[in-house]
Amino acid sequence: MLDAPVRRREGPPSRTGRAFKARLVAAVLVLVSLGLVTVYFRESSEGPLHTAQRLGASVLMPFEVAGERVSRPFRDGWGYMSDLFDAKGENEQLREDVKDLRQRIIENETAAQENARLKDLLAYIEGPSFPEDYRRVAASVILRPPSPYRQEVLIAAGLDDGVRRNNPVVTADGLVGLVTDVTATGAKVTLITDQDSAVSAIVLESEAPGVVRPGASESSLILDRVGKDDLVEEGNLIVTAGWQTLRFESLYPRGIPIGTVKSVGQQDVDLYKRIQVAPLVDFDSLADVIVLVPDESAREAPESARTQPKKTKRTQ
Repeated sequence: MLDAPVRRREGPPSRTGRAFKARLVAAVLVLVSLGLVTVYFRESSEGPLHTAQRLGASVLMPFEVAGERVSRPFRDGWGYMSDLFDAKGENEQLREDVKDLRQRIIENETAAQENARLKDLLAYIEGPSFPEDYRRVAASVILRPPSPYRQEVLIAAGLDDGVRRNNPVVTADGLVGLVTDVTATGAKVTLITDQDSAVSAIVLESEAPGVVRPGASESSLILDRVGKDDLVEEGNLIVTAGWQTLRFESLYPRGIPIGTVKSVGQQDVDLYKRIQVAPLVDFDSLADVIVLVPDESAREAPESARTQPKKTKRTQ
């Protein structure tokens, strides 16, 4: 038994052998496929390969139809869900577009209304009611009076637009106030209803002089310093006096409407008449104003004319 030969167990085939067999099978299949294709194209329509093709198609046709019917609901369902998600996405996009269009419409309507107001305002200001030596700067009111005790507004025009301190501010209805502080892009306007405001004025019908001051109630005015002998009647128009001397002149040009006489009172012990004035400007709904900026080029001509010696006429 010790002399008996020992049999060795054979191991699994090597990887090289398996790879060779796989390549051999693939090569045989390729050659068979090429041969079948060559024979298929060379034989007639009644050849065995064509016959086998028709037979296979007729055998597989019921399975193809059944697969088509079974898969159609799934395809339709997938298509419905895809279209539904696409429709939802498109609906959201359309809603956003509608919002944008609605916002644009609102902005366009607001701009059109503001443009119409400014056109009317400019058409009024550029008429004969104001001096020609003033340039007009239109501006929007961006901040209303903070309290009844501080009658001030902020406007969207400043140094960059040529606005300076002490420039008069008006609307199509009449006098608003005076620029008291200015920055590069904005300015503060003190209204004539402010407690510190005072405007020299006259009664247009009788030219009775006086001073317009704020009244006791908000947005009310009084015409002070009018003598008892001056004629003032209810409904008379009050305008700026626009006085001027050789060295000084008033801040407001002459002829800007301020208000109408609401009532006239007088007592024997009073030195002046008691005149209540209803302002022409609606300060509660103030939206757009015009700043009257003095045109220095237009004012230089009269100054130079005044410095020239006057020619005297000879009597005939």
